Amino acid sequence: MQIILLEKVINVGNLGDVVKVKPGYARNYLIPHGKAKRATAENIAVIGVRRAELEKAASAKLEAAQAQAAKLEGLTLQITQKAGVDGRLFGSVTNADIVEALKPHGFDLEKSAVYMPDGPLKQVGDYPLVVSVHADAKANVTVSVIGETATA
Repeated sequence: MQIILLEKVINVGNLGDVVKVKPGYARNYLIPHGKAKRATAENIAVIGVRRAELEKAASAKLEAAQAQAAKLEGLTLQITQKAGVDGRLFGSVTNADIVEALKPHGFDLEKSAVYMPDGPLKQVGDYPLVVSVHADAKANVTVSVIGETATA
């Protein structure tokens, strides 16, 4: 499906690009989230006229994201989970848990913003992770998983 991007999308393209993506990705994610429109002749003309306005909005959004990433940089989160005596967790710490731990600090992010290269955390310890606030604004945070021993 041919679409026009209304903002920069990672691994797809930049603002104003006409790209071809899978129909489900366009219908279910890009178009409903306001990141793209169908590439019709009418929409291409409208985007050509509104391009300066869209670029200004995109740069304002990037500046806000960079300010948020600067606040987030170097933050250490402590997450407590039940663990056995050997330090293995009963369950795991996922990106959803990290997003929930960021909410009290004033950060409202999506789960996909937290990059966990080795998958969910299953051991007690400190883990450096990257949080992507925007396509061009990333911050390094440390997640400290603390074990809580289960008592019978």
